[in-house]
Amino acid sequence: MQAQESPAEIDESLYSRQLYVLGHEAMRRLANTSVLVSGMKGLGVEIAKNIILAGVKSVTVHDPDDAQWSDLSSQFFLSENDVGRNRAIASQKCLAELNSYVVVTAYTGALSESFLEAFQVVVLTNSSLEEQLCISDFCHARNICFIVADTKGLAGQLFCDFGQHFVVYDPTEVEPVCAYIQHISQGNPGVLTCVDKEGHSHGFVSGDFVTFSGVEGMTELNACEPRAVRVLGEYMLEIGDTSALSPYQRGGLVTQVKVPQEHSYEPLRAALANLEIKDADPEKQQRYQSLHLAFQALHVFCKEQSRLPQPRVQVDAERLLKLAQDLNVRQEPLKEDLVRAFASVSAGELSPIAALFGGLAAQEVLKAASGKFLPLAQWLYFDALECLPKDGAASLTEESCAPRGCRYDGQIAVFGANFQERLGQQKYFVVGSGAIGCELLKNFAMMGLAAGRGGSITVTDMDTIERSNLNRQFLFRPWDVSKLKSEVAAEAVRRMNPHINIVAHDNQVGPTTELQYGEDFFQPLDGVASALDSMRARTYVDSQCIRYLKPLLDSGTQGTKGHVQVIVPHLTEPFGSHSDPLEKAIPVCTLRHFPSSIEHTLQWARDEFEGLFKLPAENVNRYLQDSTFLEGQQSSVEALEVLELVRSSLLEKPQAWQDCVYWARQRWESLYHNSIQQLLYSFPPDHVTSLGTPFWSGTRKCPRPLEFDCNNDTHMQYIIAAASLFAQMHKLQMSGDTAAIQETLCATTLLPFKPQAGVKIPVTDEELQETSAPADESRLAKLRQELAELRHELVSKNLCTAYLMEPIHFEKDDDSNCHIDFITVASNLRAENYGIPPADKCKSKRIAGRIVPAIATTTAAVAGLACLELFKLVWGHQHLSAYCNSFLQLSEPRLTRFQPLQASTCKYGQKMWSCWDRFTVPGIRDDGKEMTLQELLDHLKSVHGLAVSMLLHEQATLYHSLWSKQKKEKQLIQRLTQLVRGDANNAVQQLPPVLVLQVICEDEDDDTTLPPIHFQLCRAL
Repeated sequence: MQAQESPAEIDESLYSRQLYVLGHEAMRRLANTSVLVSGMKGLGVEIAKNIILAGVKSVTVHDPDDAQWSDLSSQFFLSENDVGRNRAIASQKCLAELNSYVVVTAYTGALSESFLEAFQVVVLTNSSLEEQLCISDFCHARNICFIVADTKGLAGQLFCDFGQHFVVYDPTEVEPVCAYIQHISQGNPGVLTCVDKEGHSHGFVSGDFVTFSGVEGMTELNACEPRAVRVLGEYMLEIGDTSALSPYQRGGLVTQVKVPQEHSYEPLRAALANLEIKDADPEKQQRYQSLHLAFQALHVFCKEQSRLPQPRVQVDAERLLKLAQDLNVRQEPLKEDLVRAFASVSAGELSPIAALFGGLAAQEVLKAASGKFLPLAQWLYFDALECLPKDGAASLTEESCAPRGCRYDGQIAVFGANFQERLGQQKYFVVGSGAIGCELLKNFAMMGLAAGRGGSITVTDMDTIERSNLNRQFLFRPWDVSKLKSEVAAEAVRRMNPHINIVAHDNQVGPTTELQYGEDFFQPLDGVASALDSMRARTYVDSQCIRYLKPLLDSGTQGTKGHVQVIVPHLTEPFGSHSDPLEKAIPVCTLRHFPSSIEHTLQWARDEFEGLFKLPAENVNRYLQDSTFLEGQQSSVEALEVLELVRSSLLEKPQAWQDCVYWARQRWESLYHNSIQQLLYSFPPDHVTSLGTPFWSGTRKCPRPLEFDCNNDTHMQYIIAAASLFAQMHKLQMSGDTAAIQETLCATTLLPFKPQAGVKIPVTDEELQETSAPADESRLAKLRQELAELRHELVSKNLCTAYLMEPIHFEKDDDSNCHIDFITVASNLRAENYGIPPADKCKSKRIAGRIVPAIATTTAAVAGLACLELFKLVWGHQHLSAYCNSFLQLSEPRLTRFQPLQASTCKYGQKMWSCWDRFTVPGIRDDGKEMTLQELLDHLKSVHGLAVSMLLHEQATLYHSLWSKQKKEKQLIQRLTQLVRGDANNAVQQLPPVLVLQVICEDEDDDTTLPPIHFQLCRAL
């Protein structure tokens, strides 16, 4: 498949999420980089897939060998029909379909020097040590970035050499530090006082380079060459000689400038004898050193035997250990059991390990191509031998791990045939089929999860495929856009492994679907995998896993950061125990009057969009379609605002495009000139507080009104975007004729603004609440009457339909509309008011759309780590030490694995309880009738020793010991279904088979949470 020519400009609709990770400059460097990936087994195809999705110029996939059965347990672009075909040729077509901008070719010949010269990055994944050393020497001498990646069973190795003078343009993923200037002294050195966006210490470190913007007075600093700073304290910096500069007056931002760094790397031949992996843990250092020697010994073994060590063959394991001991010339501590275990699994090919190292290695390729982020220096080793059963020697034998001539031979070599059969019988629920979901499903297909008798995977996702998904959700192609994600993903993994039993749903998992995903659905499951980007949704899935006692694999990514958490019933803490705090809301007064960052102006612009183009239409439509709409409005300020909005929208309905242009011009004047004039009238630039300090200081920036100019592109962009949206809302024909728009604007005359005295502008949200007066009742009554008459007139003339409007819902990814255009320009004009540096469309889209940066490399690595934990769940490991939660940051790179926390417990009476416990109550008596509330309380007291003071179902209180005697008597004689649903006879079919109740007991500590009551119902009731 021939790819399109690499674009001169980056295709933001395709690469938007990745752009927020790498940036435009790095993306442009990628688009000019040619990469060779040698070895098209599972690891090689993972690396190729990730860098093709990322958008390099070209990828050549190389392999001189043919596919084997053992490849199919990790090589997802090979089928059973490809066994015996060349791996590179068989994989090329599917790889090329991933990205039309990338030229993908297959090569099967020798890696000669003349061939290698065409590439900027060379990756070897399945080669001998002799070949690695030879190509490494050549690449190092030619400044070609060189990477070795290798996986053997449950272990992996990564090596990078980017030459002696490799430039890193941006070493970190962290946004540049930015602070608000409070004062700058004239002197040598000058001293700058500043605070961050929250008014806290600045965050700079000595040696940082900075530049300045928005400084008044000492304007020579604005956009100056980067200056080095020295930290004097939490709020003070030395910034060099300022003695000859103008005196500082007010305002300004100081921003960190990332300065390119030069790094030097050794070639493989020198680095082999110089393993440097920085880790403070001596145990890990010994493990890495042992793996380093084991991989070298493996090369010697293969050269001797012309094969890999056979699984579970003791003679081969001892021979590999002897070779490692001979190579250990520095007499480093050698973990002999680790080397033996490595030998026993080295013939294996595992999809999760290939996915993990495919993500790690591909990110190093992107670093080599772009100079973005700090490269690996220079070795990385990893093993997950804890995935093996504790009695590995007994349960895994040479016979059980021998090849069967099937697609799972690469996995059977590690875990045995019996384990493979157990994998095939698993029943799993995958919630979400986006980026992580696609990677999980691909791994599941390769592993053979649910590919046997009785096994099943249910995947659900309510979303449809968008073009921006294609950059990292690799199961989707351009022709799948607008189709359901779950259905396309399910069909894609069926092609990878026709034996997989998978069913696709398009439901959201939440309270509204509990009847579908309830007891009957969850009870047969062996586990759940969460692939969601919403914290609320993930917490809900976790709560259901606790309710039904099911293991959960939770994964998440943000840019190059990723995490995996494994939740095991009765063993680990649940997901919700340490969930991230919710994002802080921006104070209303900051948004309205005192923005100090582009995040503030973008949120203000989002609010403008909703308030101008969505809410008016929704309220007008409700008013025209529902005669009782006004009756539901309470006497409040909010009600008055709604009624005023409806009235103005109806009375000021535009009749033509010119009216929309005129409306946009008025809106511009109101927002960027008049409101600022009023604010400065109330708080002049020299205004001081009651404490005698300047009012406009610190994070409070003094604004200036703008003057409209038809020749100013930004001003005109606002008029066009606002008028277009206003016309769309009123279902009018739009026009893009700029000359006609300017003509309309020139003919527009606006009355000069006169500031009003006595207008109270709240400075804080507390003041805003205090000054919020109740609605004017007479004004409310008058508005209701006026609108009723207006509606009657429209109805009598049959005009209601003509006055219906089109609510515009903000869509961040549709570039055919002008939603982001309006948000960007509206925000930047307000930023100009306040001297805040503007944001381009890409940054505005990310912030206003609340888009999480994402890249395929992180997603692949995270899914690999999650599936390693699935192996342990299938084995049934019941020790915390067997499981690992993981955190990775590919930009550094850093991979941390740690033991999950044990489930916390609380004590009530003489017994300890955890979140995994519950009190199970058979809700149906022996006579077939349901328990009453009194009988339930008696049961809890006699059987479990619980003296109940309060009983709740969701938000409803079913019983309280402090209720009156009469109320308690009335409640106690009723059945639970009556209390929960009212008339149980009519509603019982809507009830789940188990009611989950919360209980509070007498003498219970405030911080004690008792297990829930699981009240079991009979369906036939």
